[in-house]
Amino acid sequence: MPTAEEILAYFGKFTAGADGAVNAFQFEYLTSLGFAAIVIFLGHALVNRSGLLRKFAIPAPVVSGLLFSVVVAVLKGAGVIALSFDVKTIQDLCQNMFFMCVGFGFSWKLIRHAGGKLCAMIAIAACLLITLQNILGVLVGNLIGLDPFLALQCSSASMSGGVGTASAFGPIFLEWGAPESVTAVGVTAGTLGNIMGSLIGGPVAAFLISRHHLKSDPNDKPESAATGEVAELNNGRMVSMFGMVLLLCALGMPIYCLLDNIPMIEMPKFIGCLFAGAIARNIMEAAHIKFYTPEVDAIEHMFLELYLALVLMTIDITALADVAGQMGVILLMQAVLMALFAIFISYNMFGRNYGAAVMAAGNCGWGCGSGPNAVANEKAVMDQYGWHNVAWVLYPSFAVIIDDIYNPIFLSLFGGLFKV
Repeated sequence: MPTAEEILAYFGKFTAGADGAVNAFQFEYLTSLGFAAIVIFLGHALVNRSGLLRKFAIPAPVVSGLLFSVVVAVLKGAGVIALSFDVKTIQDLCQNMFFMCVGFGFSWKLIRHAGGKLCAMIAIAACLLITLQNILGVLVGNLIGLDPFLALQCSSASMSGGVGTASAFGPIFLEWGAPESVTAVGVTAGTLGNIMGSLIGGPVAAFLISRHHLKSDPNDKPESAATGEVAELNNGRMVSMFGMVLLLCALGMPIYCLLDNIPMIEMPKFIGCLFAGAIARNIMEAAHIKFYTPEVDAIEHMFLELYLALVLMTIDITALADVAGQMGVILLMQAVLMALFAIFISYNMFGRNYGAAVMAAGNCGWGCGSGPNAVANEKAVMDQYGWHNVAWVLYPSFAVIIDDIYNPIFLSLFGGLFKV
């Protein structure tokens, strides 16, 4: 008969605590995915049973993922066991495949339909938000005695840029004279930003929709439902589109390589996949190459749900305690800035209509966290209030592209002012 240790080895790796440390167990990737599935099921069950959660359009994996991370934190804090999950590679895969699918929806036909004015307003609003986030962060940081590089890590590096950009700029700021904790502060701020962006996006949209009596257009439907027919997924088409998604993600790597080697600019990997999807979509349309939108949509939604579940369930809340003071003050101010910006600037610049309210929710998502948060916020709002095709397909991908071009440039130039 196998021993208890041998049985546990099938599910992960146990590490005995030394010198008073808590015993630790890291689940292997398949078991970790099983927990992610529980998070997804639980999230949808909670949202389906809560009118309040539906009203404020909180994404389902965010609700259950936060509850899961709290339970894990309680177990660690009580000295029972420190649980962790082997999800780094899978999480990276989900993020890149999701963004490839988002980019694949970026059709020039839709841009022409949306109009150049809206695209210009989205670009201006994105650059304005990034600029304001950094000015606010440095000013507040100066008032409370926080190092300017740590303040920048609590600004657009982690807010608009997310964990990836904050992680990339940590070593750069360190070379420029930042404290040793600069990367940890940025990652922590990005983690909290993901939570903030998910929690405020839905309520902001709900407020705008209620205050301005906005309604969706019943004739505005997803591209996959444009014919009025219920989309039926086909096994053969699904395999074909899944293979296409994998291939285009691989083709995104040389694009990422080119962009990431632009001097003084740091680019996240997923931007290469996003560009690959957008380029491929428009080439295939121009060349009349057949592709299947319902299947791509299904792949996109699957990987978004899994990505959010993996991110939220693996947040180590106990690690945030040491940086909760000064950083918390700046992040609170960033959350207030984001909500006010979405309500008074984004909504007005994007057209003062239902679509503008949906895009305002998306703005809260990437403005305080990441691109997937923007899409999750918009999906939650549209599930509750109705569809808006331009907001869904155009806004997240276009705003993220502008962010990933302007944000690294601004951080590089603005951060350079504080070099030692």
